[in-house]
Amino acid sequence: MKKILRLNAISPLADVIFADCDYGDRVENPDGIMVRSAAMADYAAGDNLLAVARAGAGTNNIPVSAYTEKGIVVFNTPGANANAVKELVICELFLGGRKICDAIDWVKTLKGEGANVGKLVEKGKSSFVGGEISGKTLGVIGLGAIGIAVANAAYALGMNVLGCDPYLSTANALLLNPAVKVVASREEIYKNADYISVHVPLTPDTKAMFNEQTVALLKDGAVLINNSRGELADDNAIIAALDSGKLSRYITDFPTDKLIGVKNAICVPHLGASTPEAEDNCAVMAAKQLTDYLDNGNIVNSVNYPAVSAAREGAARICIHHKNVANMIAQCTAAVSSAGLNIENMTDKSKGDFAYCILDVNAKPTPALEKTIAAIDGVIRVRVI
Repeated sequence: MKKILRLNAISPLADVIFADCDYGDRVENPDGIMVRSAAMADYAAGDNLLAVARAGAGTNNIPVSAYTEKGIVVFNTPGANANAVKELVICELFLGGRKICDAIDWVKTLKGEGANVGKLVEKGKSSFVGGEISGKTLGVIGLGAIGIAVANAAYALGMNVLGCDPYLSTANALLLNPAVKVVASREEIYKNADYISVHVPLTPDTKAMFNEQTVALLKDGAVLINNSRGELADDNAIIAALDSGKLSRYITDFPTDKLIGVKNAICVPHLGASTPEAEDNCAVMAAKQLTDYLDNGNIVNSVNYPAVSAAREGAARICIHHKNVANMIAQCTAAVSSAGLNIENMTDKSKGDFAYCILDVNAKPTPALEKTIAAIDGVIRVRVI
């Protein structure tokens, strides 16, 4: 029986998928882990651990590099929460253009005014005049599932939309409304957008991408929306831009102590994927990916190993995690052939310095063959299914 550890509260829809597993929050020596936001840096991964499935897109809470070296696959669920985040961004576009939050806070001060409330509202509302988003230009940085959903929705609301993503896939490009103009660089968005919504992962390249130098390139009075990661923006640069009026609003789903209470900084408490629908979608997607990998060795939506999937064709399947170096496949297949097995099907793909191979063979490999393959220099992990 497969053993799956649950590190966070996960939608009960996952329970159905793990019905034949030992699944729960007290499972020891698990084969797989389901996680949302729990910090795993100090988690002692046992030798049995094969994979971690993150019910969400970001994997900053998981020690991905260390797990890659151990042959532990880390899955995420890109697109599963895209609609929830898109809807929050659309809400934030309106919050950015109009002083809705300030106005609501002001109305609360009128409590106790009795019959005078109506008159006070009419007298004071002129302090909260804002602008419409229709006809304004939105720049979307990062055209994955969420970025595309935001771009298409904003265009439907009457905005001019620019998009930028150096890694835009053909499949994603086909989902993008043809009216969205894809530009070559972030700088084009910085200089031309009235609103900017960022949807990129946190990497060395994107960390503090909004800093003193880049913020200076923005249009005066621009609105910046950051629902991806707080570290994408330098708080000091953002606060200075809000003080000077360079930014009219900064809206983020990642509050920090520095930003809370700053005028024209709207801090949302990480609500992007906090809908029952999104949590259900993420849980089901993560559970299915984890189960398919444990049962069949197939990898879909991994952040550290390549996508490798194949229908089962032999009596057994050999799954090999290895370094992406020359002569690996020849050595592995030679070992299989020397053991008297026939390879029915083979698939091998790489992702950066690491690769993954599936060999379907006509009979169950012996433990001796597993040890032979595992001893090949550059092989990280071998598993027979």
